[in-house]
Amino acid sequence: MRKYGLNNITGALFKNSVAVEKDKDGSDNSDPHVGQEDENTDRGNWSSKREYMLSMIGYAVGLGNVWRFPYLAYKHGGGAFLIPYTIMLAVAGIPLFFMESSFGQFCSQGPINVWKAVPILQGVGITMMLVSTFVAIYYNVIIAYSIYYLFSSFQNPLPWSVGSCSSTALNGTAENQTCQSDFSAGQSLSEKFWDEVALQRTSSMNETGPVVWQLALCLLLAWILVGAALFKGIKSSGKVVYFTATFPYLVLFILLIRGATLEGAKDGIEFYIGSKSNLTKLADAEVWKDAATQIFFSLSIAWGGLMALSSYNKFYNNCYKDSIIVCVTNCGTSVFAGFAIFSILGHMAHVYQRPVSEVAKAGFGLAFIAYPDALSKLPISPLWSILFFIMLITLGLDSQFAGIEVITTCLQDAYPKILKSKRGLVTTAVCIVLFLLGLPCVTRAGIYWVNLIDTFCAGWILLVAGLLEVLGLSILYGGNRFIKDIEMMIGGKSSLFWLWWRACWFFITPVVLSIILIWSLYTFTSPTYGSVAYPDWGISLGWCMTAFCLIWIPILAIWKVYKASGGPWQRIKTACSPTEDWGPYLECHRGERYGTRDGPDPNIFVISNNFTTRL
Repeated sequence: MRKYGLNNITGALFKNSVAVEKDKDGSDNSDPHVGQEDENTDRGNWSSKREYMLSMIGYAVGLGNVWRFPYLAYKHGGGAFLIPYTIMLAVAGIPLFFMESSFGQFCSQGPINVWKAVPILQGVGITMMLVSTFVAIYYNVIIAYSIYYLFSSFQNPLPWSVGSCSSTALNGTAENQTCQSDFSAGQSLSEKFWDEVALQRTSSMNETGPVVWQLALCLLLAWILVGAALFKGIKSSGKVVYFTATFPYLVLFILLIRGATLEGAKDGIEFYIGSKSNLTKLADAEVWKDAATQIFFSLSIAWGGLMALSSYNKFYNNCYKDSIIVCVTNCGTSVFAGFAIFSILGHMAHVYQRPVSEVAKAGFGLAFIAYPDALSKLPISPLWSILFFIMLITLGLDSQFAGIEVITTCLQDAYPKILKSKRGLVTTAVCIVLFLLGLPCVTRAGIYWVNLIDTFCAGWILLVAGLLEVLGLSILYGGNRFIKDIEMMIGGKSSLFWLWWRACWFFITPVVLSIILIWSLYTFTSPTYGSVAYPDWGISLGWCMTAFCLIWIPILAIWKVYKASGGPWQRIKTACSPTEDWGPYLECHRGERYGTRDGPDPNIFVISNNFTTRL
């Protein structure tokens, strides 16, 4: 008999959980990846609070903190950008993060099964899982790029600096002029290395070309690292994040100290967030849109990962405090990373005798062209390059762990009896399939595929999912009811405490997301990679990927209404109401509000205190 003695009730009546049972011959079929001291002996729990927090911080803090935020801050008025950024964190970022993490923790289910709370929106969970799948395909390709550059960094001089200026250029005018001419020739050596050596890029998406075997091997290595870290689920990944979540901070600190000692560093920091901050930029609506978008995507909201990771928490974990800590840490990391990035870019601008604005880039241009170029100008440049690309790899792996956890959690929640004790096999199968699907992204036209998937799958689809999520919980499920659910976990709070969260969940956050979504659709333009336009079939394929992710929302909504009984209105009402088995996963946590799952009405049935104690 399992802990709490409720295996019969749970196994029979809670469709998507599996009681730990004994076979008739006495053998134990329990999941070997569940700890003996775990509160939830079906799904398992985090080994410690520290592992959960590091995993959440690692998931939220990703590549965008390093290669997008600093550029946005520079572009939108430097230090002035922190004003809309902080406001958007308060009105959209933290409320949504708190909502998602508490939602997953309350029912101990992944992003699909949590929608037992509002069955008509279960398609939102499928959308989240599909987006995580598409993103996992190309995200590991970016990690593969970083691994390739890491291996390339074990050379002196660095391969993207051969024939260009080096650290000796710091002391000679003639060499400085050579650096300047290299930069102004149209394409720097680091850019040529990126296009012609690393990517071996074709002229357009129409020319696929063969698989670049070096990148394919790096992609295989990336998937081996992910599969090994997740082989035992959170029990193994929780140990890995002790390194992957903390090492980037060490590297950023080292790069900041090194960058601050370089000539020209002050100019870079001035452009980033110094005295050249432009408060007049706050009158530009695009600044506010970019601030909100960066907050939304930086915190990994609406990807499903927050629900998946928090679903392994113990029921009485203080998810409110966790949300504040993770969100503030994430945004603080973005600001801190900007100093490390722009101090060295300022030195690069000094070497090239160019304004910082001409060397500052975002995305791939920063990570694989501008910053490696800047590092190649430093003494002992291979060391700095090795540190930088190990940092990018660890930043990417943390986020990738959670993305794969979304997929495996959804699969195991859907088929618990089959997959419960086969987590390692499930993880391995998922990694193999996604590796094969990622091979087109490491052909000579691979960068076009990466950019296409990023544009159409990791963009406004998430805004749609996030908007439906907050509207579904605050209106259909009931914001006040959701607050009572949270209080079951963190204890009762005053009405004044909930005033801000009610204002955000009922009004401010939905309005902000709606404005961003409408703006994003209105200003949408066909993607390009640099000056290369995509063919019509590529754009059509992108829209097909978008449709494939979103189509499940109306399909599942129609299906839930169709399967309900009664008249049209009663069917809709039933599809918008929680299922009978909705609530805390373990019977001992359901209390008087939810009762046992074998009661005639789980919303009315009350367990006596004595019986609960005996459980």
